[in-house]
Amino acid sequence: MRPVWHLGAFAALSIFLVAAADGIDPWQARRNRMVENQIELRDVTHPATLAALRKVPRHLFVPAELRAQAYDDGPLPIGHGQTISQPYIVACMTELIAPTRTTRVLEIGTGSGYQAAILAEICAEVFTIEIIPALAGPASDLLRQLGYKNIRVRTGDGWNGWPEAAPFDAIVVTAAADTIPPPLLDQLKDGGCMIIPVGPVFGAQNLVLVTKHAGKIRTRTLMPVRFVPFVRDRK
Repeated sequence: MRPVWHLGAFAALSIFLVAAADGIDPWQARRNRMVENQIELRDVTHPATLAALRKVPRHLFVPAELRAQAYDDGPLPIGHGQTISQPYIVACMTELIAPTRTTRVLEIGTGSGYQAAILAEICAEVFTIEIIPALAGPASDLLRQLGYKNIRVRTGDGWNGWPEAAPFDAIVVTAAADTIPPPLLDQLKDGGCMIIPVGPVFGAQNLVLVTKHAGKIRTRTLMPVRFVPFVRDRK
């Protein structure tokens, strides 16, 4: 069964698309303030990332009852024990992979689809995996309704990545794993990078930047974070 908030999302989507067609977006000022006060003041400077955050309607990716908080400085629950990340974290992770118009990126943890939409505004192709069907389906529908043609959504265990689409220029993981999944390292293109939170569910987690050069893996710990756990298919 799909979450109730998804139905509200499509009602809001209809209003958003009509307003956009008329050149009016009542949420634009809030997106602009979000970028100015939460993102730029924390030294995120990547122009394409900032532009994407100003454009993507974040309020459509949260439950209807939380829509008024969509542009606040913090994560929000989206059901099934999952969250949409704080806007700054989305911006930071996007900037750190240095995406361009030619980047092919794999995202692990689609959630509501917001990070995938941000990446799709910048990258050539986005492959995103969500293990919870009740999130993957609505996210795929919403992304399609918003007109994204460069995103492919798969329901499955993200630990295994998307081998038939590899290698990837970049990988973005939006859930905390105890260790970096070896299949993702294998699917990372030489010269590519991965951004992933690493650490236990109850304990210290850190955002880690992984790079791959001449087959050698290097990691750099960036900052403490708090993410939902990496969910595995244990069947």
